[in-house]
Amino acid sequence: MAAVLEFADVTVRRGEATLLDTVSWTVEEDERWVILGPNGAGKTTLLQVAGAMIHPTSGLVAILEELLGTVDVFELRPRIGLTSAAIAERIPRHERVRDVVISASYGVVGRWREDYGSLDHGRAADLLVEVGAAHLADRTFGTLSEGERKRVQIARALMTDPELLLLDEPAAGLDLGGREDLVSTLSVLAMDADSPATVLVSHHVEEIPPGFSHAMLLREGRVVAQGLLDDVIDERNISATFGMPLVVTQADGRWSARRRTGRHLDAG
Repeated sequence: MAAVLEFADVTVRRGEATLLDTVSWTVEEDERWVILGPNGAGKTTLLQVAGAMIHPTSGLVAILEELLGTVDVFELRPRIGLTSAAIAERIPRHERVRDVVISASYGVVGRWREDYGSLDHGRAADLLVEVGAAHLADRTFGTLSEGERKRVQIARALMTDPELLLLDEPAAGLDLGGREDLVSTLSVLAMDADSPATVLVSHHVEEIPPGFSHAMLLREGRVVAQGLLDDVIDERNISATFGMPLVVTQADGRWSARRRTGRHLDAG
């Protein structure tokens, strides 16, 4: 099966700071990855490289079998679906939701004079149904709750039928109900065999949707562990990643973590 992402000893430096440090990583087209780590671990930088938004300082990156640095990124980026806080900030608050989604066909934020056909309109409508946001189609983006905006952004990211889907902290800023709704939506997408390879960035094991297959743990730009989810998400690895003793549990396909108390330390 073809790899959609291949990193070989990828390092990203900005001035004296090393944001990623010799990261090697491969994502196959049927895999769903979660990238976990504390603030400053390099998660967003990793996603920016994977989305052909920035180039590494050293190392090699292949995205959808194209070598970064030898390919026109403006031709590559439409093959990648991306959600991030930076993109959300650029969406005009007066834009109708259906236009927020459909404008991704031209790779623009904010509809102007583009001409969209019936297939574009139909796909946008279908995607809003898929993410549970069909009832929002005629609302303006600025009137949506944070959870509703996240759903719309995912529909937008899927508009071009991407071969790779990158989700940068999609649950950030959501309350408990909003987070659970989003996790449920992402779980449905993850379990759909026709969905693209997906990489989800998060701070929290609680945000890992059922159906995700792999995990990478980052700390200070370095990989702590990576591989199959059940092999990577354990107390030793999560504690090392977040720099404190943590109790990690799993129930009903979901993970949770909390700080290990004195009672747990005595038991251990």
